Amino acid sequence: MQTVTVTGTGVVTVVPDSAVVRLAAFARGSGVAEAYAAMSGAAATVVEVAHRHTEERRVASTGISVWPARDHEGRETGYEARHSYAVTCPDLATAGALLDELAGQVGDALAVDGVALEVTEDHGAGDRAREAAFQDARERAAQLARMAGAGLGAVQTIVEGDPGRGPSPMPRMALASASAAGLEPGEASVTTTVTVVWELAY
Repeated sequence: MQTVTVTGTGVVTVVPDSAVVRLAAFARGSGVAEAYAAMSGAAATVVEVAHRHTEERRVASTGISVWPARDHEGRETGYEARHSYAVTCPDLATAGALLDELAGQVGDALAVDGVALEVTEDHGAGDRAREAAFQDARERAAQLARMAGAGLGAVQTIVEGDPGRGPSPMPRMALASASAAGLEPGEASVTTTVTVVWELAY
C-alpha cells in the first residue's frame, strides 16, 4: 500500500480576555534594614490594592531581593529592596483600574514590569484550528496525489502536533506588551498542526 503523509496547519485568531500584571514595590535606604522596611510598607499597599481588584489567590509573590545601590560611577550609595508580584486580573478593565490605583497609592515606589494578555476562554477556537489544519493537510495531500497520478483513499493515521514528539496541547496564552494608560486586547493566534497519512488510490 502506497501512502502520502502531510502536515497541515490551522490558525484562528481570538481576543485576549484577561491579564497578568507583573509589578514590584521597591525602595532605597542607607542600609539593608532601612531599604527593606521602606519596601515592605510599599509592598503592603500593593497587596491591599490588588485584593480590591481581584481574588486573594490571584495575587502571588514572585521574588524578594536586596542589593547594593550604586551611582553612575559605580560607588555604593546604599541599598535597594524589591518585592515582585504577579497579579492575575479577570478582565482587561480590571487590570487597567488596578494599575491606575497602584500608581496613585504606591507612587514612585511602584515598578511595572509588564502585562501579559491571556486567552482563558477560546470559545471553540481550538476546534476551528484543528478543522482548518485538517483541511489544509487534505488540500496539500490531494495536490501531491494528483501529481503522482492518484487520488486520496482512506485515512490511515492522524496525529495532532509534532509527530516526533507526539500530540501537543493547544496554545492558550498570548503575550503582549501593554501600557498602564490603556490596555488594548488586539488579537492572539491559536495555532495547531495535524499530520495525516492517506492511502493513495490509483
